[in-house]
Amino acid sequence: MAAIYGDQWVWIGFDPRRKVVIYFVVGRHIQANANKLLAGIRDRSDGHVPFFTSDELKHYDAAIMHAYGIKKEFPRTGRPGRPRQPILLAPKNLLYAQVVKHRKRGHIVDISTRIVFGTKKAVKAKLKQSPVSRHINTSFVERNNLPMRHHNRRLVRKTISFSKKRERLEKQLHLAFAYYHFVKPHLGLRQEIMDKNKKYQNQTPAMSAGITDHIWTMPELFSKSDHSRLGHFCPHCRRD
Repeated sequence: MAAIYGDQWVWIGFDPRRKVVIYFVVGRHIQANANKLLAGIRDRSDGHVPFFTSDELKHYDAAIMHAYGIKKEFPRTGRPGRPRQPILLAPKNLLYAQVVKHRKRGHIVDISTRIVFGTKKAVKAKLKQSPVSRHINTSFVERNNLPMRHHNRRLVRKTISFSKKRERLEKQLHLAFAYYHFVKPHLGLRQEIMDKNKKYQNQTPAMSAGITDHIWTMPELFSKSDHSRLGHFCPHCRRD
């Protein structure tokens, strides 16, 4: 029970191109939760290694290696002593950069970047190809915090609306993300069209990702039985 109480964080894996929350984890800032987040992202991708950016939380380095590292075994030498333990090596196409915020007396006084995996040249080339940004940043996932708080009262700061049980918060997040992905059009995803009646075609993140071809209604959302596709949301959760 001790793991349930106290401050909990929502770890988010976010695709800024499609505005999709790939995977999320609720829990403390510990290595096991970081590993779970990266494993979830890996299992939901198409096999390629994404370009990762994050803040300077120390757990991400090991979590990315745990999910994407290549295990190197060392042959036995026949000499006395313990055999050399296997190690994880970063694949050549793994790129990971951090945004480092320097603080003084609780206030941010400077922001810098640090490349953890990959070379400066490779990161620069990847950013040049990016359709969303030319700079190392975390602004997209941070911007996603706004609709998260807007759609989920439990995440609003300085209120008494917080969840008393972690599993209830997780279920509410599944429901909120289902609404976010399938029902709510995203302004950043709308497409310009040639039509006399309207200039833009609205899209949800699920439409952008190719999961569905239309904007869902709330009755349609609640009628779907394949909860694994929608995020395992539970429409009947109450706050307790």
